[in-house]
Amino acid sequence: MNFGRLYVIATNVFREVVRDRILFMIGFYIIILSIAIYFLPQFAATAEDKMFLDFALATMNLLGLIVAIFVGTGLINKEIEKRTVLVLIAKPISHSELIVGKYLGLLILLAVLLTAMTMITLVFLLFSQVSYSIVSILIAVFFLFLQLSLMTAVAITLGVFTSSLLATVLTFAVYLMGNISRDVLKLGRLSSKHGIETFTQALYLILPDLSRLDVKNDAIYGLAALPNSITLISNIGYGLLYILMLLAIAILIFSQREF
Repeated sequence: MNFGRLYVIATNVFREVVRDRILFMIGFYIIILSIAIYFLPQFAATAEDKMFLDFALATMNLLGLIVAIFVGTGLINKEIEKRTVLVLIAKPISHSELIVGKYLGLLILLAVLLTAMTMITLVFLLFSQVSYSIVSILIAVFFLFLQLSLMTAVAITLGVFTSSLLATVLTFAVYLMGNISRDVLKLGRLSSKHGIETFTQALYLILPDLSRLDVKNDAIYGLAALPNSITLISNIGYGLLYILMLLAIAILIFSQREF
């Protein structure tokens, strides 16, 4: 895999998405926080600091997810539908370089978005004189980036062999199921039927356990509420391993397709 070609593909993806005015979401984020910081104290006079930080992180998550899914599902599929993939693979670019390069390009965009939104959040917290732990916030944002990286891999993998619309729906379904997969597993264990328990266990193994990559609620209450370092490291390893597996599947499917 040629790193020079990966860099070119990634930067082209970043520029293309920026040209689609996706960074306008930063302005939209500022407007949302401005409204929230005005109205939240009227609903919770004693806990507005916790509510505002929770709302900011949740909004950051939602906006990042929208970008990851809607852009990610079309990265490869758009090239296939427009037949421009024939030009790309005719050049000295391998299937794996195309997949990984586009994936990295979208990750760069997500990193820029999350960095900008994190800085905006800290400014709001500073001027509103809300107490917070900057280390906890940074840890939460890092895990949010890891979760969005995983969902981007899901979006690209589904977009390789389905239409953009179907891939978008399926990726949202994976996100929703991934957030409750642990609860589904517990319900299966409570069932008296062995078949249901086996099905829920298989579902848990296949779907990503996104709750392992979500520490937003813990970060709101500071470092003391965060899981220990060993748990955090194991969760990072879980996310990276899942991403590598998805990219490998996407490359395998893409290399088998005929255009």
